[in-house]
Amino acid sequence: MFAYYARLALRSFRRNKVLTALMVVAIALGIGASMTTLTVFHVLSGDPIPGKSERLFYVQLDPRPRSGYVPDDEPADQMTRFDAEALLRDAKAERQAVMTGGGGTVEPENSTLKPFSLDGRWTSADFFPMFTVPMLYGQPWSRSDDEARSRVVVISKSLNDKLFNGANSVGRDLRFSGHMLRIVGVMDTWRPEPSFYDLTLGSFGREEDVFAPFSTALDLKLGRNGNMNCFGESPNGESSSVNAPCVWLQYWAEMDPSKASDYRNYLINYSNQQRAAGRFERPANVQLRDVMTWLDHNGAVPSDVRLQLWLALAFLCVCLVNTVGLLLAKFLRRSGEIGVRRALGASRRQIFMQCLVEAGAVGLVGGVLGLLLAMLGLYAVRQQPVDYAKLAQLDGSMLLVALGLTLFASLAAGFLPAWRAMQVTPAIQLKSQ
Repeated sequence: MFAYYARLALRSFRRNKVLTALMVVAIALGIGASMTTLTVFHVLSGDPIPGKSERLFYVQLDPRPRSGYVPDDEPADQMTRFDAEALLRDAKAERQAVMTGGGGTVEPENSTLKPFSLDGRWTSADFFPMFTVPMLYGQPWSRSDDEARSRVVVISKSLNDKLFNGANSVGRDLRFSGHMLRIVGVMDTWRPEPSFYDLTLGSFGREEDVFAPFSTALDLKLGRNGNMNCFGESPNGESSSVNAPCVWLQYWAEMDPSKASDYRNYLINYSNQQRAAGRFERPANVQLRDVMTWLDHNGAVPSDVRLQLWLALAFLCVCLVNTVGLLLAKFLRRSGEIGVRRALGASRRQIFMQCLVEAGAVGLVGGVLGLLLAMLGLYAVRQQPVDYAKLAQLDGSMLLVALGLTLFASLAAGFLPAWRAMQVTPAIQLKSQ
């Protein structure tokens, strides 16, 4: 029966080519626009570390002075070195990591390569197991290396390919910003999007190729990238010293979500202790957010992308309304034909299914064309000067969404016209012939 309905639909398309083309184009434009923006939104709002995002928490304290205090205000986005090192020593979570962005110059041993600059990250040993960083060769440094301020480093796969042609470089030395660091590990490809662990340097498109112990980076005075907010004078003018009143570090803790409340109480007690000691002036003000909550709080998905998504979905609705009108005109124009079929024994259900199959066929063709338009739209997005541009790719899951959206759009557009068509009264239509 379905094949019969499909043949009737094809015959109808041939009789009304212009009307059919208008419906196909309307659905294609709606699907193309909505899938382009929906794909970009999907990429930007996805979970950057599935399976662990609910276990990783960003820690915030408020060491700022009393001036400017507003009750229930948001605490500082980053942490002072004093507080970060104190929490790291207490180790109240399963894992914890302090970090900041860094950078410097690599001086290759290969005489054919000239020195070049790159970005890095100065952090503590738990960074790698916390964020499930895959290793290609070797392994990350240990907590004892943190304490010993060992001159060790983990490099990225791309840097290893550039310097050592992809060979196992564990045990070799890397001259970085004038210092010799021993390579203990080579990371496999790892680039979570967005870069949730440090949003001060941008959410997307970052590349960090050198990872060194935070303590070692301080000893060697390696270059630092990122935001720093000071609210007082630093001892000897060193804003990164342990007693400097400056927030510039990110701090993450890993724990079971059920223990988050206890950890929050620990942070409140710590804040109260620091206030009693005279370091903190404001009442205890702490925040503990998991990955997805932290991203949402920081607006990792640009507001213009959200606006574009709603506008595209509204445009799709307009296209569907136009398609409904065109289908109504088409089906009701065939009232005489439908009346004859009803008189010859066709049931209302059969008329309804025939019209719905015809609408579905229109939607299918429009959906395929819309998918091509979406690919063209995503190509245009990738040409834009924004940090997330290269992520605008249509993956398998979004192809399934496109298929589902096409099916929904075509059936939604065809339901009312098909229902109206099956209400045609055979006697009236036969009498008018």
